[in-house]
Amino acid sequence: MREIAEDMAKHKRGSLQLHRLERMVDVVYAIVIWRIFILLPNPTAEQLSWGHIGTFLGANIGIFLMAIIGVVVTIIYWIQINVLFGNLQSTDTRHSSLSIVQIFFLLTFLVSLREGIELGPSTATRALESITAALVGIAGGWGWTYAIKNHRLLIPEVTEQYAYHLRDRILAEPITAIITLPCAFVGPIIWEISWLSYPLVIWLVMRRRLSKKV
Repeated sequence: MREIAEDMAKHKRGSLQLHRLERMVDVVYAIVIWRIFILLPNPTAEQLSWGHIGTFLGANIGIFLMAIIGVVVTIIYWIQINVLFGNLQSTDTRHSSLSIVQIFFLLTFLVSLREGIELGPSTATRALESITAALVGIAGGWGWTYAIKNHRLLIPEVTEQYAYHLRDRILAEPITAIITLPCAFVGPIIWEISWLSYPLVIWLVMRRRLSKKV
């Protein structure tokens, strides 16, 4: 009876900790998106006029594209982590620590964006954005792999097949970021276009999983 009571208390603590972790993660992701918009160039009233808006956008096109990529990547990871957390019944110290590591890399991703926006896009800032985006995904995948081992943190309804399906699916984001890294050294247009490989990477990752099941 004592062991049962201890297990129930542990589960309750883990559940409460998970809810606090979810709230913290949501707040950080929202702040990151807000900060990206705050960092964008602030046009004057004259630059917003019909005669000058095109010139303003053209002069800052690299910054706007970098910011758009940053916002899209952040939103994708935010949706991803909410899906993963939605399949957990609790967390523990190690899982929470891995989630905090992911948040740390997300903040370094924001720093790389800030450097690119404030100093101007360059090979170094693009490469840093790719590296930090990959690290966010790697940390998230590490946390999920820990959570699903022996079904330790999952809700009972989650099957092993679905858990490993998600594990493979979330590889697409860091793989895409890694693909963009060498493109940063080729040129800005190539780097920006390389992010469009994301849907193809998803398809290849899921096709590989299906082939493993056959």
